[in-house]
Amino acid sequence: MSDDILFPTSVIGSLPRPQFVKDLIADDCPLDEAEYRRLMGAAIRTAVAMQEAAGLDVVTDGEWWRKSYIGVIAELAHGFELSRNPADGRPWTVVVDKLSPKQPGFIAKEIAFLKPLTNRRLKATLPAPALLGERMWDPVKSSAAYPTRDDFVRDCVPILRREVELLRDQGVSIIQIDDPHLCLFVDPVVRSQYDDPDRAADFAVDMDNQLVDGIAGVKLAVHLCRRAGARARGEADHRGGYDPILRQLGRLKVGHITMEFTSPGAGDMSVFQKLPEHVEIGLGCVSCQPGQIDSAETIVERVEMALRYVSPSRITLNPDCGFAPGSAAEVSLDEVYIKLKNEVTAAQCLRDKHV
Repeated sequence: MSDDILFPTSVIGSLPRPQFVKDLIADDCPLDEAEYRRLMGAAIRTAVAMQEAAGLDVVTDGEWWRKSYIGVIAELAHGFELSRNPADGRPWTVVVDKLSPKQPGFIAKEIAFLKPLTNRRLKATLPAPALLGERMWDPVKSSAAYPTRDDFVRDCVPILRREVELLRDQGVSIIQIDDPHLCLFVDPVVRSQYDDPDRAADFAVDMDNQLVDGIAGVKLAVHLCRRAGARARGEADHRGGYDPILRQLGRLKVGHITMEFTSPGAGDMSVFQKLPEHVEIGLGCVSCQPGQIDSAETIVERVEMALRYVSPSRITLNPDCGFAPGSAAEVSLDEVYIKLKNEVTAAQCLRDKHV
């Protein structure tokens, strides 16, 4: 697939897990390793076939090998304990000891399996260090190993950077850092909870930059998420335009930033004019909310709004967020397939008009 195609299409990363996949990754799965890998491999082939049938230009494995998209750090490093979040009772991976390498290449192996299955471009995703700090550090359980949250975040960087290097060596097309934590700072309510929200946002960017600084030969991306997955679970909806973090976005050492624009309160697309001209926009133009299917015409309208401020060569099409908002969420894979087909139809309409 040519890299210079206009309006390339992709998913953000995750796809809904069918029940049999949830059973395969469950802690009480009775299968041995060989049988587990055989069946999960068949599942991944299904995920790829679905994306290819929809017509996507860039595909992922749906992140189906992973029990959780942030919990993957516990596959890469020792030092974590599986507990229960006292707030809601959901499984909670929390750092309790100093990190040390465990399975370097766990994510790179996902790509090694994926490569022979398709001739499309491949995307690999990793959680941002500051996101891990927000979700996995606890002032009681973690303080003996890491007195502060930032101490833990800094120690995540070399673990994740090694994975970035191995992904590059695998020949992946796009390495995407998922950083919903950075995007929290668009919300005035969230900002009010920090003594210095700009310092906190700068720290998140510094950690992302340390992951990718000096990495060449692969497209590097950061995904900004407004917690679309959280909205699908009925949790807090964070709102606000991107202006409060534009300075931080300008400091990211990546060539691609995904930004959501289907959700209420996402702000005005004129912010694209304030981003560095070398940055490609992954335009969140397809809703990932269960039950909401955007027509191709609606998707085209959203992209045309963006084209008032940025050239066609800088825009790629994707959903707002991943389609699997938590391992327990019930999301229809068939519904996602329809959404992706509409995304591809919209992209072709845009190519016909702007070629």
